[in-house]
Amino acid sequence: MTLLFDDSKRLEKAVGPEAAEVIAKLFESQDEAIRKDLATRHDIALVQKDIAVLQAEVEKKLAEAKASLIMWVAGMLVAQSAIIAALVKLLVK
Repeated sequence: MTLLFDDSKRLEKAVGPEAAEVIAKLFESQDEAIRKDLATRHDIALVQKDIAVLQAEVEKKLAEAKASLIMWVAGMLVAQSAIIAALVKLLVK
């Protein structure tokens, strides 16, 4: 947070010139520290790119899992049909 000219003059009147200078320097150092921690548009773009890559990987794995599940369900359907047919054949005799 940068002190404006009016703010610094009021601060000088309230606490004196030496204390006002120390306080102003403190605010400036805090302002620089805060600005270093802020995300830039470039940082946000990189995060969005990473999210898109991860989303594509998740969608791919979900499609693979879906295909595997369909394969297992179809196999179980065939096995169940074979068992039912065998039981019917045994019971009909």
